[in-house]
Amino acid sequence: MCTFIGVPLWTARTPEAPAPPPPGPAFTAVLSDLHISDAEPVDPRRPGWRQYKQAGLQNDVRIAAVLDHLRELSAGQPVELVLGGDTFDFDTVIAFPEPAPFPVSWLERKRGLDSEAPKSLWKLERILDFHPGLVAALRKWIEDGHTLAFIIGNHDLDLHWPAVRARLFETLAPGGSDRLTLCEWFRVCGGDTLVVHGNQLDAYCVCQDPLHPFIDVGGRVRVRSPFGNTAGKLMLNGMGYFNPHVEASFIRSFPDYLRFFFRYIIRGQPLLGISWFWSSIVTLWVSLDEGFRPAARDLDEFGARVEDVARRAQTRPPVAIALREVAVHSAVFQPWRVARELWLDRAFLLLGLVAVAFYSMLTLHWVSGAHTWTAVVFFLAFLPFYVAYARSCRSEVAGTEGALKQRVGQLAKIAAVKRVVVGHTHRASARDVDGVVYMNTGHWSPAFNDVECLQPVGLNGFAWIRPGAAGARAAELRIWRGGTSEVVPVEIEPAPHAGLSALLTPH
Repeated sequence: MCTFIGVPLWTARTPEAPAPPPPGPAFTAVLSDLHISDAEPVDPRRPGWRQYKQAGLQNDVRIAAVLDHLRELSAGQPVELVLGGDTFDFDTVIAFPEPAPFPVSWLERKRGLDSEAPKSLWKLERILDFHPGLVAALRKWIEDGHTLAFIIGNHDLDLHWPAVRARLFETLAPGGSDRLTLCEWFRVCGGDTLVVHGNQLDAYCVCQDPLHPFIDVGGRVRVRSPFGNTAGKLMLNGMGYFNPHVEASFIRSFPDYLRFFFRYIIRGQPLLGISWFWSSIVTLWVSLDEGFRPAARDLDEFGARVEDVARRAQTRPPVAIALREVAVHSAVFQPWRVARELWLDRAFLLLGLVAVAFYSMLTLHWVSGAHTWTAVVFFLAFLPFYVAYARSCRSEVAGTEGALKQRVGQLAKIAAVKRVVVGHTHRASARDVDGVVYMNTGHWSPAFNDVECLQPVGLNGFAWIRPGAAGARAAELRIWRGGTSEVVPVEIEPAPHAGLSALLTPH
């Protein structure tokens, strides 16, 4: 047992960690990004406010139908179902118990509970209570002899807590089952497929060390949250007209923000600018504070920890260590990047521009008695440079898909597999990248392009790996089409330009 300040962090050999697994089922299915959360009632004062969290928009019935479809595809044979990360969305839960059995800060009351063990457990129980149908479907899946494996993503990092994991297992398999497991950030299926969530290649959502995810904050242990999750919780939970499951909802150009403001915000949240500014400052502070804190480590337990993680991921310890090292560095180590994603760079530059114009006017007024309106002239003179800088800023969040594809070959080589299945970006695709099949399964979250939640975004897909010719397994990306699924053909990723390839190839 490893402890930190008297709090159990993990058990070296947990009850759910079986002996070295025998050859798994011949069929494997991978779904990712379900983003299961609690539901909220309609706010009559603010139509559209957090509309994506209304009970009628949950995908429970469709996911249960997919499970039945998987039984049909396998003709009743056992299937290994992998939920590839972000199955639960702890960050969008802003409710808290009354009275609370634990301290709740003013910030938690406004934006959601921290990821401390008792608070994470309360959030999981609340989420499960809102999804009895899906819980029953997953429980029956295990009872029918199928395998269920969870991979932790960036939105359900709270699953690292042993108490949270135990509660989930008790709910899905009350009598215990060796067909139910949880993997820290990856799983090797059938010896030929690596499943990762994908956030480890996203500088804004990376878990800095999935082997040691805990930190001490003021004498209380919590799971370290990546910047993207901190921003989602502390900012977007208070900006209810933005859908956190759609990047385009909150990554907009300035003209788009203006149109969005006059259509929705001016009526429902006219002081959005103030809410954005203070929550951005808090997000920056919390992200840097947590990001630079040392992880809770017990080196005496490191070997047992790695062995346990590798066993549940169905591979060897050296593979787990190598896959951990592939992760990108967190963006919090470059605070300017974080500030730019929050638009704080442009906010502070604008304030600086106002200050320069004001003090320039004061200087001229003192020297020659210039009128105070001179400040406006200075401001307008400097404004084009500010506008040019603001227009040059581009969010880096959308570049994660490219980073995933660039590392496909490396991931496949480390795990000795011929295909890599990811989620995270919510963009369904199937491609052949340098001889390795890369599949992104899309998402099953309540993602909509409009506040009214009438225009769904993205594709609901799953990877289906089945027995093929000559004893090898074949893989398909299937898209759910209301009761059945259709196969998406694998596209060949074009080779990079020769000159660029030469520059990128290490010598």
